[in-house]
Amino acid sequence: MAEYVQFIALLASLYIASGGILIQIDKEATPLANVSLLLIGALISNVIGTTGASMLLIRPFIRLNKDTIQAYHIIFFIFMVSNIGGALTPIGDPPLFLGFLKGVPFFWTLSHNWPAWIFALSLLAVAFYVIDRKFGGAAEQQKPLSTPSASSFQLIGGKNFLWLLIVIVAVFLDPNVLPWVPGIHYDGQTFSFLRELIMLSVAYLSYRLADKRALKGNEFNFEPIREVAFIFIGIFGTMMPALELVGNFAKSPEGAALITPNSLFWGTGILSGFLDNAPTYLNFLAAAMASQGASIGTLEMVREFALDGYENSAFELMAISIAAVFFGAMTYIGNGPNFMVKSIAEQSGIKMPSFFGYILRFSLPLLLPVLFLVWLVFFAFAG
Repeated sequence: MAEYVQFIALLASLYIASGGILIQIDKEATPLANVSLLLIGALISNVIGTTGASMLLIRPFIRLNKDTIQAYHIIFFIFMVSNIGGALTPIGDPPLFLGFLKGVPFFWTLSHNWPAWIFALSLLAVAFYVIDRKFGGAAEQQKPLSTPSASSFQLIGGKNFLWLLIVIVAVFLDPNVLPWVPGIHYDGQTFSFLRELIMLSVAYLSYRLADKRALKGNEFNFEPIREVAFIFIGIFGTMMPALELVGNFAKSPEGAALITPNSLFWGTGILSGFLDNAPTYLNFLAAAMASQGASIGTLEMVREFALDGYENSAFELMAISIAAVFFGAMTYIGNGPNFMVKSIAEQSGIKMPSFFGYILRFSLPLLLPVLFLVWLVFFAFAG
């Protein structure tokens, strides 16, 4: 459950701190403006996390499109900002954060994931632009003509960016990375507690000291993070015991024979969409390492695995990392921010598709072809 506490502490602190920042954009909602905001959000996701970026921008995105907002706007936001955007740093997405805690170097994700990141986001940006021109444009034609007004931007609660900065700095306070950081020693492992205390303190203080105008303007409440906390404790509780089983199977000749970049990509990806991408990432990293006689519980082995110290290991980790982050967008439960974005959209009066409606109407016809092309270009013929 240590990983669950770390996971929730990070999500809660980012969610609450960003909830005290109100961004108001007075601009016409055009396809280009929407694509620009989505791409900016994808980039920001690597600095303040997919959760932070999602909570910071989802309400401005909804307000920008208040006259023409449809479910596809929110779905593409989940695709690009809440998931794929955060593939470049451990801060970006929970599975990469857990990988960093296990020993993957901080800048490893940036140096290995950026080509697939650019490729996938470019495809999704083009797809959204085409869809928004077709469906958004039809709605715009029904609007009465008016005199164009200059764009304006207003920021309320900017001091909360300092709280976000504290959370980002706290990410590095891990006793396995910095030996001088105090930790809890148990069963041969060292667990952080200082980082989590800082994050939870930020969550409390950023809310208590937040600009009330920002909280009111964002219609801030705790329901989205409460839902995530309850849903994911069950997911973590059922997935974590599987680590040992997967590792033991991968050590066998039969299991090791099944470990390839292709099987890791699709295996990690499919399960990430339905069982949450953070514990799935750990499961498949454990399997890949165990197949080569390494243990995910040893910091030095994880670091060596990431640095290609085992046969084709860096490429295998790249397949796991990209699949975990990208496929997290396949369902509402694939990644923590997905459910929070859905909840905020529904609170804003937007009719969102059901769990299976999301998959059948959006994930399968729109996202899966992009993920297939990512596999085809970067992994299919590489081993």
